[in-house]
Parts: sequence; C-alpha cells; structure tokens
Amino acid sequence: MAAFVDTSVWYAATNESDTDRDLARSLLREHESSLVTSDHVLVELWNLVKVRTHHLPAHQAISAIHASRTRVECTTDADLQAAETIRQQFDDQAFSLTDRTSWALMERLGITDALSLDDHFRIYRYGPERRRAFRVLP
Repeated sequence: MAAFVDTSVWYAATNESDTDRDLARSLLREHESSLVTSDHVLVELWNLVKVRTHHLPAHQAISAIHASRTRVECTTDADLQAAETIRQQFDDQAFSLTDRTSWALMERLGITDALSLDDHFRIYRYGPERRRAFRVLP
C-alpha cells in the first residue's frame, strides 16, 4: 500500500538538528518500498532547505529523493481545481497550496496513508460529506 510523504517528513529527515530527524528517517525506512510524493512537495522542500541553509543542501535533498525508490507524481490541473475547492470548503483553515494539492493527488490515486508531521493532515477530511480521514503516521 502506498504512503504519501509530506514535506515535513522529508525536511526532518534531511535536517541534522531537527528533533524529529530519527523518527522521520525511521518512517521512510519502514515504508521505503511504497513511498509517493509530489512535485509540489519537492519544490516546497527545496525552498525550505534553501532558505534555512543553502542551495547545495537543497539540491542534495532533492537528489536523494530521486535516487530513492520514491515515486514522484505530478500535480494536474484537476488537482489544482480540487485544491481550490478544498480552500473554499475549509476557509477557516490556513492549509497551504502544497497540502491541498497533496490531498487532491492522494484522493485521485486512492492513497489513504500519509507520512506527515503536519497537523493539517490530521484535520483534513474527504469523501462523502467530508467524513473520511487519512491515516497519518506517526
């Protein structure tokens, strides 16, 4: 079963001083044969690492993901439209565009498991009457 990897886990795994580093690395190892992420997550990760450190570690982080068994899915126009619907339906939440397109992509691909340290993944609901929740690890 596929597990979607959010920026928060990738970042924690690459940041030597992150308190969740060991947890993130453990999650990635445990699910290494079924990891899926998105192009938007990679862009967000690159920007986050570059702003907090330098462009070289940002490049290394993205290169490591590409060298792994992780499947990178591209966000579609339909995902962007679904992300806008999510924004409208959850207008009281500060969900990022990357989070919203991640959820749209997960729904489109039928992925129900997420590796995320972001509480927004626990808040979001989908499906009929928005009653379903992703299984978020840890």
